[in-house]
Amino acid sequence: MSSQLTLDLALPPPNYTREEFVVGNGNREALGWIDRWPDWPAPVLALSGPAGAGKTHLGRIWAARSGAVIMTGSDFAEKSIGDLAALAGVHSAIVIEGADAAPERALFHLYNLMRERGRHLLLISEAPPARWSIRLPDLASRLRAAPAVTVTPPDDELLGSIILKQLADRQLHAAAGVVRYLVSHMERSADAARRVVMALDRRALAERREIDRRLAADVLAELASAASVSLPDKG
Repeated sequence: MSSQLTLDLALPPPNYTREEFVVGNGNREALGWIDRWPDWPAPVLALSGPAGAGKTHLGRIWAARSGAVIMTGSDFAEKSIGDLAALAGVHSAIVIEGADAAPERALFHLYNLMRERGRHLLLISEAPPARWSIRLPDLASRLRAAPAVTVTPPDDELLGSIILKQLADRQLHAAAGVVRYLVSHMERSADAARRVVMALDRRALAERREIDRRLAADVLAELASAASVSLPDKG
């Protein structure tokens, strides 16, 4: 009799290297802009897209390539002009995740400081700057003039490729049809693919089962159940 395995949903830290990035139609243009650096036509590139589409991975690739420091928009809430000048003086490149949360005046001054020094910013957010509610006209005009690129969630082909890579990295073999089944039934993100393959690996080992469609269905059901239990109570 097979034993029931309680799945540990905690993931090891992602490997955000260029080699680990799986390229597809939804992210190819964005990766092209990252690879094009430092030949950008403006001091800023705006990178947007929904959660799970690969924005963080692209930001880490660019940080490794450019030597950028990684910050969040909220990090700028208390920064003075002097603080911003010091940042622009020390760092030739800065990634700002959740850039739409940065105070407008801080972002405006940092933009100008980086431009004056021939340095670069990568602004990451879910919505492109054209959809931000910007009240500072000078900042709005600068961001409208900057190149902007959007990544989209993985399509079937890309998600399948991510799953196959995760399986290969763990030296796992899946029966025919498993990848197609997973693609049709799972959350569409690279993190979800990592979580599913890790769960398949653990459960197959614990229960001494082949990775087939039945095991894939069991794992997806248990992951969904665990996720619903962990949701905050909104009542």
